[in-house]
Amino acid sequence: MKLRDVEIYTGQRYEVPQGIQRIDSRSTHGWQLRYGGTKFYSDSKFSADPGEALKAATKELAKRIAKLPAPTRLKPGPNGNKTSELPVGISGPIVRQRRANVRDCSFTVLLPRFGEAPRRRSVYIASESTYTVERYYQALEKAVELRQEAEEAYRRAATRAKRAEMKTWLAEQA
Repeated sequence: MKLRDVEIYTGQRYEVPQGIQRIDSRSTHGWQLRYGGTKFYSDSKFSADPGEALKAATKELAKRIAKLPAPTRLKPGPNGNKTSELPVGISGPIVRQRRANVRDCSFTVLLPRFGEAPRRRSVYIASESTYTVERYYQALEKAVELRQEAEEAYRRAATRAKRAEMKTWLAEQA
């Protein structure tokens, strides 16, 4: 679990897990949970004890990590500068000259992998003589399917890792 050392307005220091922020203003003091929505844990509701408020926020963070999928950095939509109508992670069609006068085209699909470098995969559409609109859409469908499967696997792996991280950290705290 990623932790950071936070010094509050009283000079006390706390090890705070990622997903919890300290808010100190003139009118309020407390910890804000930012994971699957926000929730504020005011020091005043815990007898003005920031440590108790942090424990409550951490307990709720552990509950949310156990039941919610982990947030990822996968892009939900295409970049505004993308000139094609293709979905995120798919580019093409790319035309290549293979032999003397034979050209073929394919899509390139970026397959994200959690904790590893993404892979690129080529999805063949057709050669110049066999190209049809139907083959284009069949290849595009396959490319979209590959990308979706990779994104789902990425999300599952990220969630497993986040839950294991929290479980290990909680065991260390006990």
